Order: sequence, then C-alpha cells, then structure tokens
Amino acid sequence: MTYVEEVMDRVKKMNPGEPEFQLAVKEVLQSIEPVVAAHEEEYRKSQLLERLVEPERSVSFRVPWVDDKGDLHINRGYRVQFNSALGPYKGGLRFHPTVNRSVLNFLAFEQTFKNALTGQSIGGGKGGANFNPKGKSDREIMAFCQSFMSELFKYIGPNEDVPAGDIGVGGREIGYLYGQYKRLTNQYEGTLTGKGLGYGGSLVRTEATGYGLVYITEEMLNASGKTLKGATVAVSGSGNVATYAVEKAQQMGAKVVTVSDSDGYIYDPNGIKVEVVKDIKEERRGRISDYAKEVAGSEYFQGKKVWDVKCDVALPCAIQYELELEDAKKLVSNGCIAVAEGANMPTTEEATEYLQSQGVLFMPGKASNAGGVAVSALEMSQNSMRIRRSFEEVDKQLNDIMKDIWAQVSTAADDYNRSGNYVAGANIAGFRRVVKAMRDQGWV
Repeated sequence: MTYVEEVMDRVKKMNPGEPEFQLAVKEVLQSIEPVVAAHEEEYRKSQLLERLVEPERSVSFRVPWVDDKGDLHINRGYRVQFNSALGPYKGGLRFHPTVNRSVLNFLAFEQTFKNALTGQSIGGGKGGANFNPKGKSDREIMAFCQSFMSELFKYIGPNEDVPAGDIGVGGREIGYLYGQYKRLTNQYEGTLTGKGLGYGGSLVRTEATGYGLVYITEEMLNASGKTLKGATVAVSGSGNVATYAVEKAQQMGAKVVTVSDSDGYIYDPNGIKVEVVKDIKEERRGRISDYAKEVAGSEYFQGKKVWDVKCDVALPCAIQYELELEDAKKLVSNGCIAVAEGANMPTTEEATEYLQSQGVLFMPGKASNAGGVAVSALEMSQNSMRIRRSFEEVDKQLNDIMKDIWAQVSTAADDYNRSGNYVAGANIAGFRRVVKAMRDQGWV
C-alpha cells in the first residue's frame, strides 16, 4: 500500500459518515501522488499527509434564538480551523440546512489550497450553521446572527481567524455578525470581511468571486486559442457569484443565457438582463421565476437544470455536486468546450473525469473561485492600514491574481506531465506552497 493509500484509509476510518470530506481528500491526494512519491521518505517520517488531512482545531456549539412568534429554536454552529501554515485561518460562514461537520471539513480542506494559490498570507478555514435564512424576517436573521457570534467570537480575531460570507451569508448577515463582534470585544478591526463600504469593506468584494471566475476562464480559453467574446455561456445560480459572473462575462463580449435557483432555471435567448436578476435577488429577495414574468422572450423551467441548454462555456455557480455525470454528457453533446467552477466543488468526480476525457477544458473551484478570498485578503490589508483602494485598483489586483493562479496551475500540471489537467495542477501548486511553509516552521 502506498503512503497516499495509507492516509486515505486513515481518513475513512477517522471520519466515518463524512462522504464530502472523504471525497475532497481523495481528489487532492490522487492529484499530488507524483509529488509525494518523489519525497515519500521525508513525508512519511514527518507524517506530513496525516497532518495535512487533520484540522488544527474544530469547534461546534449550540445557537439558541427566538423567532417572531416568540418560539425558541436551537441550531448547531461550527468553525473548522484547518491549516494556518500560511497565515490566519480564512474562509466563509455558510448558513444552510445541509451544513454539517463533513461539509465544513471538506470546504475548509479545499480552502487551504485555494488560499495558497492566491499567493497571500492566509490559511484555510470554514464555518457556519444548519440554519436556513430563507423565509426568515430581518429581525429573526439578526437574532440568529447575534446568538451565533456570541459563541464564535471566542475563536476568531484579525491575526487568528477571519471569516467571510458564503451561501446564506451576505452583506446583511455580515453586518449583524460584525456588529455583535464589536459589541462583545469593544474592538473595531478587520475580523470579518465582506463588510459594508461604510465600515471597513472593500470595493470589488461583492463582485470578486464572479469576476475572478471569468478572468481565469478567459486565460484558460486564450491558452487554447479561444475567447469568451462571442461565446454562449450557461451560468447556474443567481447569488453573488453567479450574478457577477454574468455581468463580467457580458462585459467581455459573451452572451449569458441562463441563471437559476433551487426551484428551476431561466433561459433568455437574448442574454440575461443582470439588472433584473440583481433587483429580484438582492433587493426583493425573490425567486428567479419572477424573471420570466418581467422579461419578454425568456422562459422558466421548473425543477430543471441549466445544463440542458446548448452553450460553449458552462459556469456552475450554485452549490456542491450540482453538475452530475448525465449533465456533463449533455454539455458535451451540446458542444460545450469549457467548464469553470464558480461554486465549491459543484462538479461530481464522475462528471469531472468525463469532461476531461472528452477534451473539455476544466478549471476546478479551488483555482477558479479564488477571487473572493483574494479580495477578502486585500480587505484585511486595507483594514490593517486604515486605507481604501479604488475600484479600479482592486479590480486590477484581482485580475493580476487570477492570471497568476492560472500560471501556477498550468505550470504545475506541466511539471508533472499532466498538461491540460488543471485539477491536478491546482492541487499540486497549492500543496507545494502549503508544504514548504509547514516544513520551514518545523512541520507544524
């Protein structure tokens, strides 16, 4: 049994009932196997992989809150602080019914390598709660956020752990969380990112993940002699990532024809009107089906996925494992040439392997959705220096970071005879940076 196989077996035994985490570890370990083989004796002696797959710290806690009817509810909150070799733990908070330890271990493990790719001094973490903000009033969400932060604040700080938003945690929630943190600590500091512009937030942070996704997609296409200009693009989701991926892709000359939510998708053959999506989702907090009622020529498909639509480029921006093998087959049969992940691991293992086997350009989320955390780190630096950079300055930095990530991923794949396999390239590039820091610090 190889060292990688031994560690994978250990992960299964120590994390039973955690399929998401086991799959994330398997994907990374398989990708880095040639790197491990070249240093196996050293890595075994230091138990590097055992350290790498075990979070440094993981906490869970109850979150009691009272709804508008006066009824008490109890949810479970988490924070997984996975690896701090490169800097303070950094990663989002997710409020969604699917949140559990397995999902957060998977996301925090992924975040470690994603953050490494940005080149910035940030480690990997993730947190959240099995709370569903949908259908809740502003007061109920504020009550939940304040209760959640009343426990979380003990484990975070600007030089320790800096959470941000994720699914179910947008600007409103970050505001409530930050207000409670400040109230409890009496500190006005950069402990949360994604803050409002009036109290320490950064320009471009809202747009960052979607914009960064499009920037690296264009780099990947350019390397194969193609471009987004004139391409038809299918986007899933209608949250921040999807909305701003639509906006930037259209600015770069593409025609985006779909957006979706958990109920179904919109097809607009004339190109998605991003201002309508913003109004529905950001202002009214409505369902995407409203788009079809307001935009002539568009159609709403209840209970369907966007991958039925013919497109050149697919950008999954909703949630993990939304793009399955059958969806991948539809994309290939419809002539799709590139897939880049906007969400965290939205493509199943089988679908990823099929797309790669069919010659579809594929960029994994740990590289392609790193724009959000990259700008979060820029927000941290602005908070530390008490400055604010212009939209143009931050957007240029974001573009430069995504170009650098592309170069790292492509070069790492080439270095290990896996040219064109950007899943392997992203994992190897992130792994090399994390491992060097761990070695230099005494294998911490």
